[in-house]
Amino acid sequence: MQKTKQSPSALLEKFSRKLYPDPVHRENFLTALLTPKPYPPAILWCQPRPNPFPFDVVAPVVWQPDWVDRLALGTKPGQHHLHHQGAYYVLDFSSVFAAVPLQSLTFLQPPKLVIDVCAAPGGKSILAWRSLQPDLLVANEVIGKRLGMLTSNLKRCHVACGKVTHLNVAGLVAEYGQLADVVIVDAPCSGQSLLAKGTDVLGCFHPRTINHNAQRQKKIIATASQLVRPGGYLLYSTCTFSTEENEGVLDWFVQRFPAFQSLAVPALTDYQSPWGASPQFRGYRLSPEQGLGAGAFTSLLQLA
Repeated sequence: MQKTKQSPSALLEKFSRKLYPDPVHRENFLTALLTPKPYPPAILWCQPRPNPFPFDVVAPVVWQPDWVDRLALGTKPGQHHLHHQGAYYVLDFSSVFAAVPLQSLTFLQPPKLVIDVCAAPGGKSILAWRSLQPDLLVANEVIGKRLGMLTSNLKRCHVACGKVTHLNVAGLVAEYGQLADVVIVDAPCSGQSLLAKGTDVLGCFHPRTINHNAQRQKKIIATASQLVRPGGYLLYSTCTFSTEENEGVLDWFVQRFPAFQSLAVPALTDYQSPWGASPQFRGYRLSPEQGLGAGAFTSLLQLA
């Protein structure tokens, strides 16, 4: 039965007007958040696809990796025996979008070291493993109670090069400073996209919440940048919509760390963000009203 659309809170109404001045776009955005609909589940294949293929699939989009499938609505891939065997990892398609910049990287040899700074539950780490095939993948998680799910997912999906660590970002720098070919910062955020999945996120549009997260994100990315080797890459992503936590963080970062350059991701040109103070800045947004996933932001930088 179709849910009755709720009225937006005063904070959400104000937020949406700032983000989307166009009333049609704004209404579509609000509808996606206030009357959430299911999205096709996505699976990331960690082993070759079986024959016969066990699922009905949705037509791929142009930026979708060959080893990712979107499945028909109503499919429950987490209950299939192939999932328990580690043949694939189940994830929101927005997470795939956020990791697409990794597909644009080319190395003469597999990268020696990839570090996922905020790794649990493991989706970005597994995406990095499939995209880059590094010699060593450090999947780090600072929150102790999330280590179990991270370790379990990497083990189930047979990520042999994975090493789980439990360090703050400064601890990672002490261990791996200026050594990483690729650093992933899937930053903790206000989690506004969770509303598009039907999850209440109290206070996620409050300016205090947004500002608190933006300040924390700036500290994380500034410290994590010290992990990147010269010529290496930094991927920054979130699952939220506020410009303060996305473009604002990256604008702040490139002004203070000018050795990092924002890179274009040609596969995501249609999703380029209209926000950002610098014309050289390139960030990409997936919004829930586009019908692919709950939403994400992603941006790729390179250290000169």
